[in-house]
Amino acid sequence: MFQYHCLNPIASIGLDLFSENYKKVEEIKDADAVLVRSAAMHEMELPEKLLAVARAGAGVNNIPLDKCAEKGIVVFNTPGANANGVKELVFAGMLYASRDIVGGIQWCLENQNDENIAKTAEKQKKNFAGTEIAGKKLGVIGLGAIGVLVANAAVHMGMEVYGYDPYISVSAAWNLSRSVKHISNVEDIYRECDYITLHVPLLDSTKKMINTDAIKLMKPTAIVLNFARDLLVDEEAMVDALAAGKVFRYVSDFPNPTTVGAKGCIVTPHLGASTAESEDNCAIMAVREIRDYLENGNIIHSVNFPDCNMGACTTAGRIGILHRNEKGMLSLYTKLLGDAGINIDGMANKSKGDYAYALLDVDSPVTDEVIEKLNHTEGVLNARKIQ
Repeated sequence: MFQYHCLNPIASIGLDLFSENYKKVEEIKDADAVLVRSAAMHEMELPEKLLAVARAGAGVNNIPLDKCAEKGIVVFNTPGANANGVKELVFAGMLYASRDIVGGIQWCLENQNDENIAKTAEKQKKNFAGTEIAGKKLGVIGLGAIGVLVANAAVHMGMEVYGYDPYISVSAAWNLSRSVKHISNVEDIYRECDYITLHVPLLDSTKKMINTDAIKLMKPTAIVLNFARDLLVDEEAMVDALAAGKVFRYVSDFPNPTTVGAKGCIVTPHLGASTAESEDNCAIMAVREIRDYLENGNIIHSVNFPDCNMGACTTAGRIGILHRNEKGMLSLYTKLLGDAGINIDGMANKSKGDYAYALLDVDSPVTDEVIEKLNHTEGVLNARKIQ
């Protein structure tokens, strides 16, 4: 019996996928797995028995990844599950930044008691006129699940699309429209594009990538859209540039005192993945990831350990070992198992940065004593008997 805890409300369509071998608990201290959306986990005390954390969404900056790794806790996210919801809002952002839709709606509300509002509107609508997006240049920075959808949809809407991603995956490259022009220098996007949309993770290398130097290269008519993470943009510099007329609009899905109410800023309350469909998709993927890991030992879409998949176990037993990525670790396992008279029938070992994961199928039952010895092996973060 496995126990799970939800730090945030998780769509029931996902939780319903848990079998009768799973029980929902009210306290994190009792959980083998945790599902989370936006709850901050950095200051939480993580129980010793916790094996997995699944983020129902893509961003994981609310989860202490290194702390989890050192405790042998695999952290999953759900890339692509909310991609369509974010993509649609990006285009809404382009439209309400290009045409003063927000101002027009506000004018209607302010004049709702005018009996001649229809006639008055015909005279006033020129104040809210804008431009169309067809024929304009769009720069997509980051060609992951969301970036690819945005780029492809923009092509179909008649835009000239430039894509920048030095780390584009093979899968993303296959899914990207041939009409998207691949850019090797992001500064070309800053110089050339009418619209610039960000779809990269928040890393030390991407933090405030849109800074004063980047803004200086942009057209004064440029519209910057940020539906990824607020810290990707130096928002103080952006607000100054907007006030000086050096950039036309900044659309952000992350409200804060710097941007809300500032000239040229259009801010929404983190609505990117706030659709019923996105929440359902994220919940379903998160639960499937947890079940596959707890029941089969497979890791898919982890952000702190390598992905590793050996399917369902068909041998007498399976062992999963989370360990530091150091030389000689496998030889320690094989010797320990050999001394216990256990033969390895199949094995996968994958690494990711400082950490690694070994999945071993064996031809005889695994004893608790063997697991205890593995857990006391230097460099091992967590070893467990999966079957």
